[in-house]
This record gives sequence, C-alpha cells and structure tokens, in this order.
Amino acid sequence: MTPALPPSAQRVQDALTLAGLSLEVIELPASTRTAVEAAQAIGCQVGQIVKSLVFKTTNSGKALLVLASGENRVNVQRLQEVCGESLSKADADFVRQQTGYAIGGVPPLGHTQPLRTFIDEDLLRYDEIWAAAGTPHAVFRLKPEHLQRLTAGQVMCIK
Repeated sequence: MTPALPPSAQRVQDALTLAGLSLEVIELPASTRTAVEAAQAIGCQVGQIVKSLVFKTTNSGKALLVLASGENRVNVQRLQEVCGESLSKADADFVRQQTGYAIGGVPPLGHTQPLRTFIDEDLLRYDEIWAAAGTPHAVFRLKPEHLQRLTAGQVMCIK
C-alpha cells in the first residue's frame, strides 16, 4: 500500500486528476528543493527539471509564474518586456499567498488563484520533464505538452 501524500502534495495530485491526466505524484527520500537536487534524486538531466519561479509585478502587484528549465536562468529584462511591467522576485510570504505553496515545492498547477504563466521553450525539447508537487520532496513526471495544457502558459525564450 502506498503511504498517504502530505496534504499539499495531495492537492497537486487532486488537481492532476481533475485535469483528466493520469500522472502520479511521488515522494522522494532526498530533497528536490533545487533543480540540481531534484535531478540527482530523480536521476535525470538538470534541464528536465521544471523550476517554478514566482515574480511580482511592480505596478499591479500581481504574481507571474515562470516555469523554467532547471539549467536556465531567467532573463528578467526579456520577461519584463513581454509582460509590460517591471518585476521583482517574490518573497516567501507572497509566494505562499499567491500559490498556496512554499518556495521549493511550488507546482505548475493547483494554485489558490489563476496565475499568468510563462513556459521556458527549452523544456519542449525533452520527452519527459519533472515538476514540483507541493513539497520539497514531492514531484511528478509529465510531458511538455501536458505542462502547456495544465497551465495555459505562454511559451517563450526565458534565458
């Protein structure tokens, strides 16, 4: 029998099920808080890890979610040009308030409210990718096209 998931990971599993996808949240013994840790724990390339980064728009105070390949750094200038507003990195309280999850476990879906989302085009080059699932130890495997379907994210070059 599979042990029960922590409540935040179960919320992600429920969101996946509600979306009609038979993807499974799993818990790993090692931390997946960073892309490098996640890749080591899973046994995949760092580029296959979906980093969930939350930014705050300066004028409107809204959250933006960037789903980046684990090997890439976000070009904030490019992102600001695309969204038309200045951005700052969101602090832990803002991230939890906007997503319902703590930094290090923010999934691409199942947030407390809809978020404008950008997807790193480099994620599309992989057959499978791995995303956070609500805790620093929970992840799920998916295909890049699932990520687009789940988030309605705008694909762009983020680096």
